Amino acid sequence: MKKSILLLMLLMTSSLIFAQTDKIFKHNGETVNGKVIRLDEYVIVFKYDGEDAENSIGKYAIEKIVYGKSGRVEEVSEKIIVNSEKDWEKVVILEEKSYIAGLKKGEEVRGKTGLINFQTGNTGDKKAEKKLKMEAAKLGCPFILLTADKTTVGASSNSLGGSQAIKKGVAYKY
Repeated sequence: MKKSILLLMLLMTSSLIFAQTDKIFKHNGETVNGKVIRLDEYVIVFKYDGEDAENSIGKYAIEKIVYGKSGRVEEVSEKIIVNSEKDWEKVVILEEKSYIAGLKKGEEVRGKTGLINFQTGNTGDKKAEKKLKMEAAKLGCPFILLTADKTTVGASSNSLGGSQAIKKGVAYKY
């Protein structure tokens, strides 16, 4: 009887040793313990330790993954630091909602060109994008989820026949 109990305890201990979890390190300092299921292009799919439900988190929110079985470290993304409006070029515009998983929602931002201008559609679009990124940078947010992208040209834009570009989004940070 004692041998059976000892054998059972030994089996349970060895299964705990081999069932090491992966560690997902987020840019905001949090660590997630679980099992990485797969790495997609912009999203990591994982299960929390002791759970069966699959969860996903955007790669932009993750610094690195340390795999439990092998100890291998995989660098996922570099942290983007935006301190002021001067860092507007670092801001990344994201177009899919799944990419923001794990980031914190900020304020709505907007960038547009003036009603009366003599720019081509592409130039106006770039100016609106710059203004959008500058707004996010003012808030200290390195990411924008684009929610609206509208360009009007000619008579549908204004009475002078110019063009106007309007971009809207929601700013996100770590």
